[in-house]
Amino acid sequence: MQSIRYCLLRPGAVAPAYATAGAAGMDLRAAIDQPVTLRGSGGTATIPTGIAIALPEGFEGQVRPRSGLAAKHAVTVLNSPGTIDCDYRGEIKVLLINHGPDAFAVASGDRIAQLVVAPVSRASLRRVSTADELGNTARGDGGFGSTGGFGSTGSARREPTRSS
Repeated sequence: MQSIRYCLLRPGAVAPAYATAGAAGMDLRAAIDQPVTLRGSGGTATIPTGIAIALPEGFEGQVRPRSGLAAKHAVTVLNSPGTIDCDYRGEIKVLLINHGPDAFAVASGDRIAQLVVAPVSRASLRRVSTADELGNTARGDGGFGSTGGFGSTGSARREPTRSS
């Protein structure tokens, strides 16, 4: 288990904590002076948590949505997952968006997101001259939806159907 230093930056700030022994993410809570209302159908707000952390080198923090907020209120993290780099020492803030039709109020202490600490693998890039040098795969250059999807038969490519 990694040990992570943290600092409470504001009155009312609460340290991130795992809700259960098997939880992958620690709850992040709002640390605000007054409630913030996200208007329905696309309202956004940046909500401070009142905490700063010192992640070890080789790790990142992923700010992810809480499934309960999404399921019950259609409120989620806009840039999900948000990334906290190991060299960032500022306050963690959560960018929320309300996809639901009704306004949603966030109060201080509300659980608004979760923080997952994960290892980071860095890569070195090597430029090649042509796409052929990247090598072939069964998928090739098939992009969005090319491997099937909702209602798909699973085939990589389907011919359009024609009405008579």
